[in-house]
Amino acid sequence: MKIYVDFDDCLCETARSFSELAAEMFGKKVPYEKIRYFDLDKSFDLNDEQFEQFMIRGHQPEVLLSYKETPGASETINEWLSLGHEVSVITGRPFSAYEPSRLWLDRHGLQNAGLYCLNKYGRDSFIKNSDFSLEMDDYYKMAFDYAVEDSPKAFRFFGHLPNLKVLVFDRPWNRECEFPNENYRRCFDWKSIRNIVSKGTSVTGQ
Repeated sequence: MKIYVDFDDCLCETARSFSELAAEMFGKKVPYEKIRYFDLDKSFDLNDEQFEQFMIRGHQPEVLLSYKETPGASETINEWLSLGHEVSVITGRPFSAYEPSRLWLDRHGLQNAGLYCLNKYGRDSFIKNSDFSLEMDDYYKMAFDYAVEDSPKAFRFFGHLPNLKVLVFDRPWNRECEFPNENYRRCFDWKSIRNIVSKGTSVTGQ
């Protein structure tokens, strides 16, 4: 079985850290539960210059390494890996963030999970001439049985896989979105994600 896992706000609590960072850098005090938009410039009311500074700071190695794990993430993924499933962490972070992102995974016991940087959101603007380790054409050649994702903006990358089960990690910015089809299911924690995948694999025998 092959499983796609997003990094930020699935594996780690990026938005909670960004809420603190926005207050620290610009005095924009927006609690985590009030982050209603995936577009953080909109959520934190940042102008273009502020947003660029904000994203650059949020992708500094020491900041990336400070993000807290979402409870149950590494335990669940390591269980999948031990069962022989293939886990690919596919992040919208630029390749300049690859090394600290890889180190974060390793520090959390996820050495055997693959890591790919895919330009999901067109974020070249805040780190000029950004590189990404996974090209779109190559991504679309990959196949997955399950995907764990929090961003409604990423749903468009799943349309080529009609049988993909998308487990949408519940976050404030996705609570009002409409799911594309019945293959999408809202999950409130890694325990529920683990249970869904476990039931699916026992039925399919994969």
